[in-house]
This record gives sequence, C-alpha cells and structure tokens, in this order.
Amino acid sequence: MKNEFYGKLQISPIIAAVNNLEKLHNAIESPCEIIFLLKGNILNLDKIVHKVKESGKSIYIHVDLMDGFGRDEYALRYIKEKINPHGIISTKASIIKAAKENNLFAIQRLFILDNLSLSSGISTAKAIKPDAVEILPGVMNKITEKVRKEINVPVITGGLIADKEDVIGSLKAGAIAISTSKEEIWYM
Repeated sequence: MKNEFYGKLQISPIIAAVNNLEKLHNAIESPCEIIFLLKGNILNLDKIVHKVKESGKSIYIHVDLMDGFGRDEYALRYIKEKINPHGIISTKASIIKAAKENNLFAIQRLFILDNLSLSSGISTAKAIKPDAVEILPGVMNKITEKVRKEINVPVITGGLIADKEDVIGSLKAGAIAISTSKEEIWYM
C-alpha cells in the first residue's frame, strides 16, 4: 500500500481532489495518479471506487465526508471489506487509529487555524502515526516545513492552492504532494 502510494506520487505529486462528482471523469482523465474523494454516499461509493480503480488510478476516501455512513469503526470496516479503496482520509484521530489497526492506509487531515491547532495536530499525529498527513490550508510553507520536521511523517498540502507558485512553494517546504480540486492545477 505505502509503496504504491509513494510510487504514484513520484509520477505525479499533484492529487486530484474531487468534491463534485461531475468532476470525477475529469480527474480520471487527468495526469494525476491519485484521487482524493471528498463527495459520495453509501449508495454510490462502491461504483465510484470501482470506476477509479478500473482506470489504474488510486483512490482515497475522505470518510468524514461520505453521506450515509456512521463515523465509527464499523463504517470503516465496511468500507475496507466491501468497497476496498486504496486508503482513507479523516480528521478524526479515532478513525485514523482504527484504520491503522485494520491495515488500511490512513491519511490524517489537519486544519491548521492557529498555534493551538498546530501543536495539537502535531501531538496527535506523533501519537497515532498515520501513513501521511494532509495539512490545510496548504499555502503556509513555514508551517508545512515545521510539521514535516516535527512528526516525521510524509506531508501533503491542500486547500487554497491557487497556482504554480503555491505548488512549488509547498514542494520546496517539504510536502510530498499537493491535493487540489482546481482542475487547471491537475495538469501541472
């Protein structure tokens, strides 16, 4: 799982974040090798994951944003056993911990709003040891560098990435990838 994730990021460090299912086809057709699914529900998730996997791309489901699922270990186990994505994304430490215990690739999403959320996020990530961390907003290069050094876990940046300069800045700050819903950035 980990090797596939990192291998695909070496091909393309831009991750297509799909927050509107009408953009799924465009994400599949883009040069991005990884898709973060930010929209879906219990009725369409299996079909979406199958379609993405059939294209040869990897898909990571933001389980907090899927409609019709409880935010607990049973939903996570159902997603792993019945839907079988490449991994999950969550802001919830308990979900990340359960994913790790169930041998599911786990990306912890951290919203960095102030110094308290920064230190709390670093502390949580150190304790849980997700496979990767996504920090938002992704345009805070000094914070990206600090998080990367403190937690010793690969960092992805996302949110408010507007142009090539933001992408380059994040990568220079130590991010291994950038996730964005802006289609024009998918082609950088």
